[in-house]
Amino acid sequence: MSSNILVCGLTNIETNQKIDSFPVVYSPVDYKFFCADSSISGVGYNIVKALSKLGANPLFFSIIGNDIYKDIIINDLKNENICTDYVLAALDQTAQSVILNDGNKRKIFLDLKNIQEIKYPADNLKNVIEKIDIGVICNINFSRSFLKILKDNGKTVATDVHVLSDIDDEYNNDYIKYSDIIFLSNENIEGNEKEMIKMLSENFNHQIIVVSMGREGLFIYVKKDGQIKHIPAVYTREVVNTTGAGDALFSCFIHFYSLTKDPYYSIKIAAVFASYKIGENGGAKGFLTENELTKLYKRFSS
Repeated sequence: MSSNILVCGLTNIETNQKIDSFPVVYSPVDYKFFCADSSISGVGYNIVKALSKLGANPLFFSIIGNDIYKDIIINDLKNENICTDYVLAALDQTAQSVILNDGNKRKIFLDLKNIQEIKYPADNLKNVIEKIDIGVICNINFSRSFLKILKDNGKTVATDVHVLSDIDDEYNNDYIKYSDIIFLSNENIEGNEKEMIKMLSENFNHQIIVVSMGREGLFIYVKKDGQIKHIPAVYTREVVNTTGAGDALFSCFIHFYSLTKDPYYSIKIAAVFASYKIGENGGAKGFLTENELTKLYKRFSS
């Protein structure tokens, strides 16, 4: 039986635009065909969709706009049997992103509107706190108050701080301090991944630290073992768009760790899940079911 997982994070409208290469050469108009795609995304949304596809029943806390996208987002979640009771239309406009990608690198333009000024009502969390085993708290500002509440109630807190170069990062300080499980990318620390893990482990009380490195795989540190292990990347199918790979890795790890409490199995199968996911365009697309993933994992773990 799956644990009860709370996800608090961003929902936005995402537009992916395929380009030939970086840097983008200026021209007034480029005529492309089937190179632009718009869909619902956002870190919180990506994670909750992945968890749902894997068979979990996550509680989703998010903030969207009271605009033309409201019904689209709510109906989409309902069609996936994801509870929408805690998705609040408290903004005038839903956050949006535009992503340029050449298949390997990506440039994200994220327009958060005024979401960083909005506070999520903490009473909504307090009403369900007893049901929660793991709180997945994305580093969007409205989730910040959830960290201490979950911690004070003895819940496991997991977060992904994405791009981090300083353990004293002011914006991410609360997320780093309160989390038991922390994921981050090596985009700003390439070549110094182990040093970052060492600094985090010496200054905080994380039980698990994961640093993802794209095609170079990832490092995982498990406190009870006191070791940093390298997990190689997996190639399951042709890469289309790497957007959302980290969200897929994170969400799949949380799902299997909640079931097995085995961090090494959980991260290895999550690497397969993330690899398969990037064979499709869009942050919330390309997810496998648990049965599909288990079969695929057997092919790459033998």
